[in-house]
Amino acid sequence: MRIFEFLQSAAIACLCAVFCASSVAASAAQLLMFEQDNCPYCERFHAEIGPAYPNTDEGKQAPLRVLMLNEPLPDELINLTPASVSPTFILVDNNREIDRLVGYPGDEHFWFLLSEMLSKLEK
Repeated sequence: MRIFEFLQSAAIACLCAVFCASSVAASAAQLLMFEQDNCPYCERFHAEIGPAYPNTDEGKQAPLRVLMLNEPLPDELINLTPASVSPTFILVDNNREIDRLVGYPGDEHFWFLLSEMLSKLEK
């Protein structure tokens, strides 16, 4: 009986993994954050927004992807205009830039500006 319970649990875990992977793939939007070491505004963002972001509606609509400002862009983002200020937030959809926010204006303003950015995504 224990083997059956184990197999049943494994099957459920596999189905959950497939479902989660397909829901991530369905969302092509991402919020890119370009940062650099010793950036006080980046640190402030990570303290004020970072822990909650993945659990918000905004975070589910456009998951956060942190990139280093001084490193080359990943191949799939090579057509983006590079960021030159840290932090810079770039909303992309299917690796195409939708909007960008240069700097971190604090938590209240960030959420408002992010909402405006996300409203530009195609429904």
